Amino acid sequence: MHWTTLGAYIVLDTVLCFIPGPAVMAVIASALSRSRTGLATACGILTGNFIYFVVSALGIASIILASHAVFVVIKWCGAGFLAYLGIRALLTSLADAQNEILASDPHRLTRGWASGTITQLANPKALVFFVAILPQFIDPHANLVLQIAILGVMGLAVELVVLSIYIAAADRIRKRGISPASRVWAERVGGLFMLGVAASVARE
Repeated sequence: MHWTTLGAYIVLDTVLCFIPGPAVMAVIASALSRSRTGLATACGILTGNFIYFVVSALGIASIILASHAVFVVIKWCGAGFLAYLGIRALLTSLADAQNEILASDPHRLTRGWASGTITQLANPKALVFFVAILPQFIDPHANLVLQIAILGVMGLAVELVVLSIYIAAADRIRKRGISPASRVWAERVGGLFMLGVAASVARE
């Protein structure tokens, strides 16, 4: 793989990552609640990307994309789970916020990671990227495994940097008000974002 090809891939991936989509919305929704939860969600997004890199290398992604039934099931299951998380956040009460200040929820990070993973796996555009766009940067005459590994590592690094920027921005907004009442509204705004992610995934 020539360095100019890798450079072009990094530029394209960076631009695509910065464009607000389900992944960005999911991370912002989680980060408005707590920066660690936003980071967990970002790790979930990266997990989804890693899975897509693997299935793309194995040729499974093209089979999923070709099967409309499988594609629809994956999409709607993901949208349903994300909608559940959004509704759960919207129902946050003042007592819940006060309890959160005293003791952190041990399952919050797990839910954040799960929501990020499902968001990415249920995102049709992510699947299309790994099936249709990624192969354009691979030289069929060179070592395929090595090329996919390089593109995979660089793609994950770019995504992590971009999502970290969004997490930092959301965290600054959250820290402007840290009272229990502000936490309630942060949770509810995050819930609205998560419902937006669910709608975006279902609409694609």
